[in-house]
Amino acid sequence: MSTLEPERGLGTGTLVEPVPQVSHGDGDHERFAHYVQKDKIMESALSGSPVVALCGKVWVPGRDPKKYPVCPMCKEIYDGIGKPQGGDDKGK
Repeated sequence: MSTLEPERGLGTGTLVEPVPQVSHGDGDHERFAHYVQKDKIMESALSGSPVVALCGKVWVPGRDPKKYPVCPMCKEIYDGIGKPQGGDDKGK
């Protein structure tokens, strides 16, 4: 049964929506600096709310990102933003 489908039966159904997992641990996935919109970082610093990186990681920033290597998935996504689709180099 999918978590987004109501239960089938005689009673009423309940929708269960997945909750993003906010990370507070020190696992290996924590050892990267991630790309996040600057305004979201400032908002998080003021409110303590989690941010979402380009790679999809959700967490509350609290460490100096300069101490960590850039997340390879965030870098790949960032490098692909704004580039023309299909590799057409016309106009250059």
